[in-house]
Amino acid sequence: MPEPIIFYDIPGNAAKDKAWSPNTSEAFLRFNLNIKGIPYRTVWVEYPDIAPLSKRIGAEPTTTNPDGSGSPHYTLPAIYDPNTRTAVAESLAIARYLDRTYPSSGPTLISKETDALHMAFVQAFRDAYLPDAGQLFLPASCTQLNPGSEAYFRRTRETWYNAKLEDFAPVGSEKRAQHWKGVEKALHTIKEWLEADGTEKMNVMGDRISFADIVVVSHLVWMRLVLGPASEEWTDVMKWDGGHWARFMAGFGKWETVDVGTEVEAEV
Repeated sequence: MPEPIIFYDIPGNAAKDKAWSPNTSEAFLRFNLNIKGIPYRTVWVEYPDIAPLSKRIGAEPTTTNPDGSGSPHYTLPAIYDPNTRTAVAESLAIARYLDRTYPSSGPTLISKETDALHMAFVQAFRDAYLPDAGQLFLPASCTQLNPGSEAYFRRTRETWYNAKLEDFAPVGSEKRAQHWKGVEKALHTIKEWLEADGTEKMNVMGDRISFADIVVVSHLVWMRLVLGPASEEWTDVMKWDGGHWARFMAGFGKWETVDVGTEVEAEV
């Protein structure tokens, strides 16, 4: 029996919802592990601790800092697999690693013949959805974090975007209304992609789940988390496209389980 993979995740504010990180990429990985049925345990890591943790376990930086300095930027999600003594960061890279290393565990989420198509889908989804969704949900994500992470998140994002988070999409503003129209249009466009042959589909690959579906549902989980499941805005989203997105999310409910997790450890 293999040892559980260590999944490094960012905790939400315990007073709100620690179970799901207000970071969409972490949701990608949690769904990935749950769907494949791979044993894992969560270790919670606050934002200022991500770089030291990544260096310690041997996870490579995933990009460079958006501040223009060219310095390495370390991000979560990341995993450490004690069975292979391997650390991997970045959602797509981890998904490929899990498919390759544990081929008999659950479905293959990025099959070799669809790897390039998955890359294209992820980029197309981001281009359609994130310009408006980021303006709406990044400020709300900040309030879901613990104090140390909240301060780090605010400082870095306001530097990157050269704007106060509160100015992104103020409640009641025309700017916010326009961003909501953009989010609705983006989700409708994605639904049209799924229905290119004229029939309603829940999954990008038709009758089987793939990483592309995890990308979509993870962003919806992010939206639900920051808006609140009882909010008027979230209720409206679940009615869009004739209730398509409510039906889509219902199909993933059984994979939303989260372990209690522990705080970041001194060493692997």
